[in-house]
Amino acid sequence: MLELTKNYYFIFGALTILGGVIGFVKAGSRASLIAGGVSGALILVAAWLLLRGSVQAGLILGLVLSALLEMRFLPAFVKTKKPMPAGMMAVLSMIGTVLSVLALVKK
Repeated sequence: MLELTKNYYFIFGALTILGGVIGFVKAGSRASLIAGGVSGALILVAAWLLLRGSVQAGLILGLVLSALLEMRFLPAFVKTKKPMPAGMMAVLSMIGTVLSVLALVKK
């Protein structure tokens, strides 16, 4: 479970950064660029922590970020029904939350 979670964090972090860049390019949104860059980088830090053996710190960081992103994007998706970016980020965040909790329980 730990290996799956670590790999997922790498993918999730990269997609979050990419989403911020796309939001900036398409809409000129600095907020998207900054939020996507910071949150994506922190998710990559969580993956790196798992890679380096700091399991609890990596999982807690990943869980907190996933939950925060979920709280931001799930209500937006319910309201707008737009698959991008709200739908994709809501799904990715929910997966991150579930994997983090499962990995913490099985740790």
